Amino acid sequence: MTTPRLYVGNLSFDATESDLFELFNGVGQVQNAEVVTYKHNERSKGFAFVQMQSIEEAKRAVAELHDKEFLGRKLVVSGAKSDSHSRD
Repeated sequence: MTTPRLYVGNLSFDATESDLFELFNGVGQVQNAEVVTYKHNERSKGFAFVQMQSIEEAKRAVAELHDKEFLGRKLVVSGAKSDSHSRD
């Protein structure tokens, strides 16, 4: 992993950003949580991005929360794809 930004998939459509803050704060410090929604109706698309304080905390979040049941669904938690390829 090269970024503290995480992809969270298979998310319950009822999950809110504050739910994610609460869940991920259990493993590290959350900088930002963003549930991705449809523009026209603000309904969740079933995935989100969570920005952790550090790469170490992001790795811990993947280790502890991937495949964990949350609001009735097993989460998919992985490192988000980098926005830019020239970040090193």
